[in-house]
Amino acid sequence: MNSQGAVVGAYDPSENPLDYALAKGAIVTFTKGLAKQMIKRGIRVNGVAPGSFWTPLQVSGGQTQKNLRTFGETTPMGQPGQPAEIAHVYVQLACAESSYVTGQVYGESGGRGQP
Repeated sequence: MNSQGAVVGAYDPSENPLDYALAKGAIVTFTKGLAKQMIKRGIRVNGVAPGSFWTPLQVSGGQTQKNLRTFGETTPMGQPGQPAEIAHVYVQLACAESSYVTGQVYGESGGRGQP
């Protein structure tokens, strides 16, 4: 996994691995298409495009020891995000106030690769 993380690779792909960015682009397209299919059933479909966030995955094999030292430094904010800095997006999407939101991908990436 590159240091950009999840779906951000769809909007700001790395040179390598290109197949990773391609897969993330497919997730964006799938999210938008599935949202159109499922809304007739009352189901909203949205996505979150996180950038570099500290999670247990990073220290348990998501990053090499070498990459852990500089993880997140390439973001415009110069640091990785903390889980508490992205949780609000998931909460907002689950709230009644978001009942008209579907087919969207929300970028949380420290200023990099926003949808």
